[in-house]
Amino acid sequence: MPNEPKRTTGEDPNTKEFVEYRQAGIEDADRAMHGWLDEVMNIHCTTNKGWNKVKVKWVAGERSHVSKNIREARDSSGALILPVITLQRTGIKKDPAMKGTAWAHIPEVADHKGGSLQVSRRISQKKSSEFSSADVRRKHNQPNFRTRKQEKVVYETVSVPMPAYVEIQYEISIWTEYQQQMNEVLQPFITRRGGINNFSVAYDSLRYEAFMDSDFSTESNVSELGADERKYEAKVNIRLLATLLGDGSNADKPRAVVRESAVEVKMTREKVVWDAENNQHHGGKYRG
Repeated sequence: MPNEPKRTTGEDPNTKEFVEYRQAGIEDADRAMHGWLDEVMNIHCTTNKGWNKVKVKWVAGERSHVSKNIREARDSSGALILPVITLQRTGIKKDPAMKGTAWAHIPEVADHKGGSLQVSRRISQKKSSEFSSADVRRKHNQPNFRTRKQEKVVYETVSVPMPAYVEIQYEISIWTEYQQQMNEVLQPFITRRGGINNFSVAYDSLRYEAFMDSDFSTESNVSELGADERKYEAKVNIRLLATLLGDGSNADKPRAVVRESAVEVKMTREKVVWDAENNQHHGGKYRG
């Protein structure tokens, strides 16, 4: 899925999809999941300030920075303001048995460009026209002589690195103070997809298929009757099927490789100048 590329002066608008090709990374899948949870699900519940949206937080290694600098997530005593929903990536699994577009491994071309999987092919109008004009000028001595069949056609092909198909696991944690809040937040996760547990998430021009586990585990500290703040917690596990393309920031080869097909093979003729003995034998005429 190509992005809208940056066009340069004099560029053919019909070939702009060859300029830039979208590479899918792990962060794109994370953004797709967070956008689905925050914007598509758009969970609300009853609070002491009325019917409000539940905040969605991404749990990552920068948790200490978030807890110190983002004050709206905590009260004056430093306690987390509930209700809140957190999203965390728990693992990535690469299973060779999980097939996608390419069922077999395609080695990349052994040159400085690379590229394994062909994704696009089109006729190069400019190069094909140049070959046709040269042939017409040589055969008919006319620059614009019309021919019925064009034999030399140049094709442009675009290839990308071999995609890797992975399964990314996410864990959604729901934290509330009251049982009513937990019921209101958890129910859309159960009922919104009806009788199935799969759904689609998207980010930018990328789309992923995700599956929600059927087990919605819940727990609380209400039965302990301790001095800790009352808290209800539920976990929802999601498996997302993603395609990773390219090495991301560590890539040392182009994102998309454009190659032109060969339409004519020419071999130069070698000429040999004979020595003096052969020159006399052939009457002083050089033969090559």
